[in-house]
Amino acid sequence: MTSMRYLYSFAAFLAYLLVIFFNCSVIMNVLLHKALQEPMYIFVAMLCFNGIYGTTAFLPYLMFNLMNNLKTITYSGCLIQVFCLHTYAGCEMTILTVMAYDRYVCICNPLRYNTIMTLANVFRLVTLAWLYTIILVGVHMVLTVRLPLCDTIILKVYCDNWSVVRLSCIDITFNNVYGLFIASSFTAFMPMLIVISYIQILRVCKKSSKDFRAKALQTCMPHLISIANFASNLFFELLVYRFIPENFNYEVRTVMSVQVIVGPPLLNPLIYGLKVKKMREKILQTFHLKAKTKKHENF
Repeated sequence: MTSMRYLYSFAAFLAYLLVIFFNCSVIMNVLLHKALQEPMYIFVAMLCFNGIYGTTAFLPYLMFNLMNNLKTITYSGCLIQVFCLHTYAGCEMTILTVMAYDRYVCICNPLRYNTIMTLANVFRLVTLAWLYTIILVGVHMVLTVRLPLCDTIILKVYCDNWSVVRLSCIDITFNNVYGLFIASSFTAFMPMLIVISYIQILRVCKKSSKDFRAKALQTCMPHLISIANFASNLFFELLVYRFIPENFNYEVRTVMSVQVIVGPPLLNPLIYGLKVKKMREKILQTFHLKAKTKKHENF
């Protein structure tokens, strides 16, 4: 049993190390190369930053607990983790939605792209994506803090709002309704905006040349993969824990819970780093230059 704890701890450490390395590599290259300081790459960098933020709220504490054989967390620590993980999940969805709008403008209004997607507007969209999530989750946290708790056991490897709310001694109807509102906002409203953007993109592609369609597919594919990866994990996480937890055993629920936090931050930088030619070239160029510099220093 002890050996398994150390194995899980090492796996968590390795996953965290990979998340930091992959995402920091993308962010660093966007900052270093002027050619990557365009709206699409800035949004990718924000997605990577959000991935680091989300995993940092979970994996280090998990490693600490595994190494010390602890299964507890303070109430304040639990609430901080709830806020961080919920804002991470919300921002992941809002940034992906903003990226869909960026692709829509790029493909459907190419002549006006530089006028619409100015640097100022890009940062306004990023700020809006974060503020929208922080305000919604912040209100949710205020509603949760007011609840007196009758139990202290959470059947999860991390704290989430619904797990804390279910421990309350009083009526939680309002919390439940507001929680469903937030869930539908991120799993229905945001995906609807993404679908609308891609319907417009498909209409334009249908009337365009074969080369244009191939180029549009190439530029949209990484984004579509990221959406599918995160949205499917988030949907199953919400479905399982809110509505049908008894239909899945604890091990399956645990894997799904961890996947929604660790999966996207691991895959997003790989998806964009490998699939987007311009980014791939700049990342390879950066590491190639570092390797050459190190080689010369050895001589």
